Amino acid sequence: MLRIRALPLPPPFLTLTTTMLSPSPSSSSANSDTRIPSFPTPSSRNPINSSSFRNLPLFSNSQVQSQSMALSKCFSNSTNPIPISGVPESESDDGSNSLVVVSFYKFADFHDHARLRKPLKELCQKLRVSGGIILAPEGINGSICGTLESVEKVISFIQSDDRLKGLRLVESPVSPEEEAIHHGHSSSSPLAAGEDAPFRWDHVRVKLKKEIVTLGMPDVSPIEKVGKYVGPKDWNALITDPDTVVIDVRNKYEIRIGKFKGAVDPCTPSFREFPSWVDEHFQLSSTDDERSKDEVDNSVQSAEKVMDSPKQHMPRVAMYCTGGIRCEKASSLLLSKGFKEVFHLEGGILKYLEEVPETESLWEGECFVFDKRVSVEHGLVPGNFKLCYGCKQPVSDADMEAQEYEYGVSCPYCFSQKSEEEKERARARQRQFERWGIIGGPDKGRRPTSKPESVSQKTNQLSHSV
Repeated sequence: MLRIRALPLPPPFLTLTTTMLSPSPSSSSANSDTRIPSFPTPSSRNPINSSSFRNLPLFSNSQVQSQSMALSKCFSNSTNPIPISGVPESESDDGSNSLVVVSFYKFADFHDHARLRKPLKELCQKLRVSGGIILAPEGINGSICGTLESVEKVISFIQSDDRLKGLRLVESPVSPEEEAIHHGHSSSSPLAAGEDAPFRWDHVRVKLKKEIVTLGMPDVSPIEKVGKYVGPKDWNALITDPDTVVIDVRNKYEIRIGKFKGAVDPCTPSFREFPSWVDEHFQLSSTDDERSKDEVDNSVQSAEKVMDSPKQHMPRVAMYCTGGIRCEKASSLLLSKGFKEVFHLEGGILKYLEEVPETESLWEGECFVFDKRVSVEHGLVPGNFKLCYGCKQPVSDADMEAQEYEYGVSCPYCFSQKSEEEKERARARQRQFERWGIIGGPDKGRRPTSKPESVSQKTNQLSHSV
């Protein structure tokens, strides 16, 4: 004969059983403010009311609840919801889960940069901060996305090194639409990551390189000399001066979708080509007599600036780029070549679009950014361009209607440059992406919209066992 010995239930499970099987009479009232039984935890000894519980990020979206809370179905007859203990205070529904994108850089003497890679990457992974960071002997350059609190911790950690204090920062908000898709990006959210984050969520790349922005000229150092910074509020007055040559130092595909009015487009495919363009178009290899007049040729539109003073061979130059880092190096380059008056936009286009009202702006078009937003407009709101995953160039809605456009393969700007063999390889790659429920380019890593069958089976088994 078998003897059955009754084992005492742990207090939390006992409370749970009592709540499920013995609802109080008052629980039938819709307006009841009955307190939910709470389990004693180190962080919270007070009961949690039902209204505050429903405001947790975990339940902010009905779709999330239906997709990931299969366990809750077995409690459907319970009047009071089951509280979840151990949710960090930092992830309460007080706005701290709002996403931000922060771009930063700093030129510094940083020859032991490799030592920072591992701890920085581990910190970003722990805080669920995504993006890309470059470490090099000349400093640091990065763009990351995460909750405001998490991003601030990463920035504080970087600046704990005295050489990296005073990072140049540009902060951009994430749209409410993206926030809704991501369900707040809190660790308590079962999905945690959506498919429209500015970067692949929960993934950070920390790379070691020779330069934080590649110019290919080691002797050019913004640490030693750099041009004069001009704030966004004073930028308009500088670039409208007829004696100022305004140069966009970005790549030609970036300039194609937006630039400052009257700016010169060097039409360079990469920043490495900028020194050659400067030598050619300012005739720096010529003699002083031949340089009495300097001609700046805009490869896209005819733009000439002629110097009237025979004593001055170098024009006043104002340069700009996306966030300011390329301008710092470009200004150092021009100073090393004998230019006397070199200015650049502090904080770059992003800071200008953030601070200068659209009614006063001299910016035309949209600003290309190197993340999944592709482009931004005034106020740093996401723009209208998408990305061609065949060449990583921005494409408009009209471009995507063209015959040359094929998703993941080609667009009007790369169609003629790709061989049929390259296009076929791209098609094969795209078929693999579609088969596994992900898409290419910066969207790589997107989670499938429906749960795999094995996951559903395990969830159902666990639900029945409980």
